[in-house]
Amino acid sequence: QVQLVESGGGLVQAGGSLTLSCVASGRTVSSYPMGWFRQAPGKEREFVAAISWGGGSAYYGDSVKGRFTISRDNAKNTVYLQLNSLAPEDTAVYYCAADRALTVITTTQAPAYWGQGTQVTVSS
Repeated sequence: QVQLVESGGGLVQAGGSLTLSCVASGRTVSSYPMGWFRQAPGKEREFVAAISWGGGSAYYGDSVKGRFTISRDNAKNTVYLQLNSLAPEDTAVYYCAADRALTVITTTQAPAYWGQGTQVTVSS
């Protein structure tokens, strides 16, 4: 089993930045690819970013490319999402996810493990 706990959400003005963290616990969690999704009110859940278990490969959704950066520190069992140049349309609940297969995170909405989510609100 893998447990994921997100933190770092909050209220920020447009153009601002936030850093989200996701602490993972469980067996061999450092060998799991991980990612971030988000869901805004009334909208479908959206893929945001994913990172390979070693951190050497990262993938991004089209709407966040060039503005968000995913990274991980396996010594701390933590994945980060740096959000820059935030806009009101980035307002959503952001969820951390993990799965044994990176492609499950990047191409489906069905990673095996999910966190509880952290709210990001961007004011105009």
